[in-house]
Parts: sequence; structure tokens; C-alpha cells
Amino acid sequence: MHSIKRLLGAALCGASLLAAALHADARELRVYNWADYILPEVPKDFAKQSGIKLTWDVYDTNETMEAKLLTGNSGYDLVVPSNIFLARAAATGAFEKLDKSKLPNWQHLDPGLLEIFAANDPGNQFGMPYMYGTVLIGFNPDKVRAALGENAPVDSWDLVLKEENLAKLKQCGVAMLDSPSEILPIVLHYLGLPPNSTEPKDYDQAVALMEKLRPYIAYFHSAKYMTDIANGDICVAVGYSGSFYQFANRAKEAGNGVVVDWRLPKEGAPIWFDSFAIPKNAKNIDEAHEFLNHLLAPQVIAPISDFLGYPNPNKDGMPLVSAAIRDNPHLSPSGEQLKTLFATEPLPQKAERARTRAWTKIKSGS
Repeated sequence: MHSIKRLLGAALCGASLLAAALHADARELRVYNWADYILPEVPKDFAKQSGIKLTWDVYDTNETMEAKLLTGNSGYDLVVPSNIFLARAAATGAFEKLDKSKLPNWQHLDPGLLEIFAANDPGNQFGMPYMYGTVLIGFNPDKVRAALGENAPVDSWDLVLKEENLAKLKQCGVAMLDSPSEILPIVLHYLGLPPNSTEPKDYDQAVALMEKLRPYIAYFHSAKYMTDIANGDICVAVGYSGSFYQFANRAKEAGNGVVVDWRLPKEGAPIWFDSFAIPKNAKNIDEAHEFLNHLLAPQVIAPISDFLGYPNPNKDGMPLVSAAIRDNPHLSPSGEQLKTLFATEPLPQKAERARTRAWTKIKSGS
């Protein structure tokens, strides 16, 4: 009887040690990304190939992500800030430096674009560039034509920043991003003011214009407009370039008769890029690098661009992207168009407060 107990005890002990060993080997990765901002198969395939348990949560504004990040313990191993948020958070020590020795596929990135991105991330130390694009106008051609006639200025900010146009478009629904760091530079630029102004009086002018327009804007949201424009619930949105490509395809797939088109306004627009970055105190840094290196493979990143409608900075990946994106000037601007674009920048604290106050006033309509 004692020998059976000893054997049973040894077996139980062995099982416990095996369970502990398996637990120790269990690898995890927690990612916090924009909504609808990955080809769904990519994280699934990575988890399957690597054996890493992947948690994928989403947000819809930079501000939401930043609030979580600045607690100092976000609980995530990778986040996807836009350029000015990457710069601002990196300056506070919110990110781990990338270990390039763990990113052999970094060689596929375009050196010219890395140089542009380095304006917000000197030395490309903290962010692995993922996608880039512009903020522009998406619209339903039929509904806009019905509201404004054949000569609607769809290639100009006049479409949404002239009161007489917006008043007519109200009937079919107009939405804008809930993002002061992207909408206010557009308004300032339209008014002939510096898009990254640090002058409170410039923001007063932006508020004055937007207060006239506010009654005609259905809502400010950085994700809702995508499904709404694909469903025909709104007719115009100021949003991210590739989102209109992506949801135009969704509308086609749904067969609902809704057409979505988009234009890069002739006056110019903000150019932005999004990067994956590793928060300080991330628990799974090796796994984060493993996923980043996976994304840097040309054959992995190209189908993501096809799905999202955004160009990527992978010089060996872009030739694999469909011509509908690669050669579309409203998605992948080049030449003279590039000269009209402007980068948004982090503002000094005082100016940032002025911009935030201006946005609160605009959104509240008071």
C-alpha cells in the first residue's frame, strides 16, 4: 500500500512539475491596435505558427490609447500610435527602444521614408513604421450630387468647410474624425494659418469657423464613419484615406448599391504614419519583436495594404500591393501632390492646451 502511495505521489509530483514547465513555456503577446486595422488572418496565422497566445484589443482614437499608455502600466506589449503621439509619448519615456538585432526584416523598409518618419522618431528608435496615408474627404457620389449638383467641389476642403455646402449636405449626413490633432491643422491650413500653430489666437479663428459649421455635422468619431458611409447612413466624412478604400470594398461585397469614393483635397492635407511601439514595462518584449519581424516580411505586409487601402513603407512589399492602391494618387500621393501635404507635429504644452480647449468648445457646440 505504501509503495502504491509513493508511486502515486511521484506521479502527481511529476505531473505538477510538467504543468509548471508547460506554464513557464507558455508565451503571450498583448496588442492594442486601431479598430479594423489589420488583415484578420495575419494575427491568427502568427499565433498558430508561433504558438504564442495572442490578445488583440482595439481603440478608435490616439487619445484613448495615449491615456492608457501614460498610466505607466498599460498591460500591452505593442501599441500603434500615430506619428505625433509616438513623438510625444517617446519624449516622456513611455516606450522601450527597439532591438534591431531581433528585427532582421528591418532591411525591407524604405530608407527614404524612414528618414521622413525620423522627424517624429529620431534614429527610428521607438517605432516600426506600419502604414501611412492622409486625412481626406470620403463621399457618396450620388448623394453629394443630389445635394450640391454636378459641380460639387469634392476635390476641395470647400466641400466641408464652406457653410453653404455643409448646410445642404446635412440632410444626408456629414461626419468628422474625433481628433483635434488632425482636424484642427486642416482648418488652420484652410484659413491660411500654420497647421501646427502655437498661437492661441489662431485657434480662436478655427473655433469661429467650426462653430458656424457645427450644426451641420452629424458627429465626430474616428471609427463609426467607416461603417456608416458603407451602409449609406452618411454621405460625407473627413477620415483616413485607406478607410474609404476599405469600406468601399465592404459596400461592394454587401451588394447594397452604395458607392464610396474619396479625394485628396487640392489645397493639401495632413500626411501621417502609424508605427508599432513597445510600451515601457511590457512583459513580453521578445514576443513583440517576433511579431514585428513577422509584419516586416514583404509577403505579410503587402496583403495588409491591399485589405486596408494604405501604402506601407516596405520597399520590397509595395511592389506586391495591388495597382488600385499603389498607383492611386488619392491613396499613394507622389510628385507634385506630395508637396501639398504637411506633417502634423506635437505642440508645446501651452499650445496643446489651447488646441484641446478649442476642440472641446467645437464638439460641445458652445
